[in-house]
Amino acid sequence: MRTIVGVLRGGENKYEASLKTGAEVLQALDRDKYDPRDIFIDRQNMWHQSGVPMFPARALQGVDVVFNVVHGNYGEGGELHKILDSLHVPYTGASAAASILAFNKHHARSVARGLGLKVPYGKVVEQNPNIEEVAFELFRTFPHPAVIKTVSGDLRVVAEDFHSLQNGLERVWQRSPKALLEEMINGKEASVGVIDDFRNEKLYTLFPAEKERVPGLFLPHEKRTLMDAARVIHQGLNLGHYSHSNFVVSKRGVYFIDTHSAAGVGLHGEGQFSKSLHAIGVKLSHFLDHVLSLARRPK
Repeated sequence: MRTIVGVLRGGENKYEASLKTGAEVLQALDRDKYDPRDIFIDRQNMWHQSGVPMFPARALQGVDVVFNVVHGNYGEGGELHKILDSLHVPYTGASAAASILAFNKHHARSVARGLGLKVPYGKVVEQNPNIEEVAFELFRTFPHPAVIKTVSGDLRVVAEDFHSLQNGLERVWQRSPKALLEEMINGKEASVGVIDDFRNEKLYTLFPAEKERVPGLFLPHEKRTLMDAARVIHQGLNLGHYSHSNFVVSKRGVYFIDTHSAAGVGLHGEGQFSKSLHAIGVKLSHFLDHVLSLARRPK
C-alpha cells in the first residue's frame, strides 16, 4: 500500500517560491511508493484541496505524512506545526518549538554566539513613533552600511545613509514591532545544507553553495569552517530532518547570518540546496524518500 503524502504549499510569504517548490516535490515523489496530495494554502492561510476550501482536518483526512514547503511565519514559525501536532499528523522538519525559536533571527543569533560562531554586530530596535529621532541616533552610533531585518520574517533592507536607514526602519516596522539592525559584513556569501542521518552520517553536510548576490570560490579551510558551522547551528537550534544556513566569508572570518528549517528551504531547481544535492549525485526523489522516512519515525 502506498504512503499518502500531503504536500503543503503556498502561504502568505514567498508564495511563488513555495508553489514552485511544491510542484517539484509533487513531480519527484516516487509513484510506486507514494500517493501525493496537493494541498494548497492561499495568502490568507485558507486550506484548499482540488480547488475547494476546507478546514485542515478535512484536507488531511487519510494523509499519512505531510511534506511542508510553506514559507514565512505560518509555515516556518510554528503555526502550521501546531495544527499538524493537534491532528497527530507527522510532518517533515523541526518541531513546533524548535521552528518558533529558529525563525526568530535574534534568538538564532544568540544561540550561534553562545556556540562560538561569529555573528555580525547588531541590536534589536523597538518600534517608536519618533522614527526620525531614532534613525538619527542610530545613524550617529551604529556602523554603516547596515542591514535592517524583521526579527521574524524575510524582509531585508540595506541602509547606506540616513534616509535609507529611516525608510528601512519604517518598512520593517510596518511588518513587525521589532527590527533587527546588523552591520553589513562584506565578503563571499554561502549557503550550507545539513541532512539528518544521511549516507551513514548523523549530520551529513552538503558542500557550501555560492549565494547569488556575492558569489565566490571557497578555499578548502573556508569550506571546512562553513560546514562545521552549519552542523553546529543545526544541532544547536534542534532543527529536524534538514536545514540550510547562510554565512558570509569575510577577511575577519566566517559569520553566521541566519538559518532556515526544512519548510523554508527551496527545493526547486534554482535553489542552492537543490544545487548542492545535485553536486553530490543525489536525485530529488531519493532525498524526498529519505526525509519522509525520517518524518514517519516514532518520536
